[in-house]
Amino acid sequence: MDKGRGTYSVQSVLKAFDLLEFLASEETNATIPLLASRLELSRNKVFRLLATLEDKGLIERDETAGTFRLGISAFEMAQHILKSASLIRLAHPFLEDLARRHDEAVYITVMSNDEVLFLDMVDSFQQIKTAAMVGRRFPFFTNAAGKAIKAMSSSDVLERLGKRRARRDSIPDIKKLESELSDIRQSGVAVDFGGLGEGICAVAVAIRDYAGKVVGALTMLAPSFRMVQERLDDEIIPSMQESAELLSMKFGYAKIPV
Repeated sequence: MDKGRGTYSVQSVLKAFDLLEFLASEETNATIPLLASRLELSRNKVFRLLATLEDKGLIERDETAGTFRLGISAFEMAQHILKSASLIRLAHPFLEDLARRHDEAVYITVMSNDEVLFLDMVDSFQQIKTAAMVGRRFPFFTNAAGKAIKAMSSSDVLERLGKRRARRDSIPDIKKLESELSDIRQSGVAVDFGGLGEGICAVAVAIRDYAGKVVGALTMLAPSFRMVQERLDDEIIPSMQESAELLSMKFGYAKIPV
């Protein structure tokens, strides 16, 4: 890439952030001359920045007054950021408790465009443990976290996937996945061996908010040789389900008795 062009691109991004910050801090809508003065840019450059951000829905223009304000996409983005920050803040004590209780790595995971994102974690003190996954993404159908979130979110997930041919074609065995998601809905927990790599066991339980919507999953990762069935059934799964229920209550979720 051309060095000069790269430098210009970075400066443009920085100025775009400055512009958004200014619009967020001002109580009144801004004009191009005001933005040009505050950002120390020519009116032409400000106009180009505004046009780009407007295309993305990050700002809106009042054509009559010739002023600009933050757009709906900017507020939606802020809500996603706040939601993730709130999820990490509320979940972290539960990650610490589970990690110390079982001495295994525990994560909070969320869904992002049909991929699982590993947001935060508390690691174990074990000498043999799985590699850190924070910040990594995986297709939802490859691992317990993704399956737990999808299974508990909607029963028609595969029907909706069928409308997106490319994604459906990437799933090796659609019938097997359908059966797995059904079992997870019944049991409330997802367990897989090898989904995130050879020798890795993952256990995941979904977390809900006040409206019953799934917002993520508590996910434990450990070497498979430590996750024998007896330990899973008697220790890990009950503990994970209890913690997920308590964390869901922090988000205002109240389980309705049947």
